[in-house]
Amino acid sequence: MADVKALARLLRLLVLKEEQAQRELETALARLHELESRLAHALRRERSGRDLVRKSAAAGDPLDRFAGVEETLAAERFRAVLRPRLAEARELAAELREEYLLKRVERRQAETLLEEANTRLAEEASRRTQQSLDELHLDRMRRQASSENSPSSNSARP
Repeated sequence: MADVKALARLLRLLVLKEEQAQRELETALARLHELESRLAHALRRERSGRDLVRKSAAAGDPLDRFAGVEETLAAERFRAVLRPRLAEARELAAELREEYLLKRVERRQAETLLEEANTRLAEEASRRTQQSLDELHLDRMRRQASSENSPSSNSARP
């Protein structure tokens, strides 16, 4: 019985750890998606800067051309800053995913052990109940047999 209680406590602890690992993974994935979104925005910004340079070259507007070049350069600098952060975020997400999967495996193993312990307890209880019923039946049969073999108290009286 103490075995089952200890396993139940362990399972509760492992469930909490798994939930915490899942939240950490979700946070890391959200951060990763945010960085990927920022990178996509920087790429769009760079393309729009290049488009502005092309249009201004055709139109002959030096101010728009200068603005387009600056927009392109700013987007390239932003991408250069984002790339290492994005790599770190991917690495962290992969590590946290691995941790979460390990926690999930631990929890499932504990669940299996607890189920087996509960099954053992139920089997033992069933065995004890059957044994008690068997002993009760044997006692009843012995009493019947002894009452049939011994002279009846009613016939022994004068």
